[in-house]
Amino acid sequence: MRGPLAAYQRSGLQRLVRRSGVLARLSPTLATMEAVAPPLRRRTRLPARVEARGERRAVVGMLTGCVQREFFPDVNAATARVLALEGCDVVIPETQGCCGALSVHNGRKAEAQGFARRLVDAFADAGVDYVVVNSAGCGSSMKEYAELLADDPAYAERARAFAERVRDVTEVLVELGPVAERHRLDVVVAYHDACHLAHAQGVRTPPRELLGTVPGVQVREITEGAVCCGSAGVWNVLNPEPAAELADRKAGNVAATGADLLVTANPGCLMQIASGLHRAGTSMATAHTVEVLDASLRGRPVSILTGRGTSAER
Repeated sequence: MRGPLAAYQRSGLQRLVRRSGVLARLSPTLATMEAVAPPLRRRTRLPARVEARGERRAVVGMLTGCVQREFFPDVNAATARVLALEGCDVVIPETQGCCGALSVHNGRKAEAQGFARRLVDAFADAGVDYVVVNSAGCGSSMKEYAELLADDPAYAERARAFAERVRDVTEVLVELGPVAERHRLDVVVAYHDACHLAHAQGVRTPPRELLGTVPGVQVREITEGAVCCGSAGVWNVLNPEPAAELADRKAGNVAATGADLLVTANPGCLMQIASGLHRAGTSMATAHTVEVLDASLRGRPVSILTGRGTSAER
């Protein structure tokens, strides 16, 4: 979809279609897909291995994902840089593919199992301590591979061992502890708990701890923080109207924080909440947790995060 979508965005047709409201009248599902699609950026090709800066403290594998790889390549690049700066060799197998999360969400078990087997194989000989994930939905499914492949005699034990090594990127960074110098970022952040990270994986504290290590960053909690934003895998596409209601509710609570920047750990949430902010006429930048840390470690100005608007506007 990259080619047609890029042409649609660059031609000016997107602005015309959005002003007309024609998609909402023709197909709420198609209108939702169009509304949440972020501006396409140039692909960032990552090497098969990124060496640790300074003393090596761990060797980690990194999932590049599907949506993250195609729509948010900057997040993957930031993840690899941050891990390397914090003393990790980062292994990125070229043979990896989809983790199967969206297949699991839709009850396509056999399809999900096929994706899971191939991903287990891709990391089998990588020699890594952890498999790091920067997408909450992917991490949630990968941590459940033992259950998904429990009845497969050839993969049951391998899936269990693989799942035990899966970590959200914030878990690994908090466990290792900071070593790289943080530069000040004077920015107010509203942190959104992605459901697949907070509820499914129980990871709530590590992202906040990481943001707290950056001088100048103020984290504000969002009212009804535990309420879903409406993305939920592809639920927003299958159920566009109630999903939009949830997104608008979430966007209103985000805007009420008065923050400069919305931060979360899942591409679906970033796209969904950005669409709600756009509908509300609220200009607020969005970023992944590791992008904030990356800007601090590299000494980049805060404008690199706050000056780019919501995903729906960029």
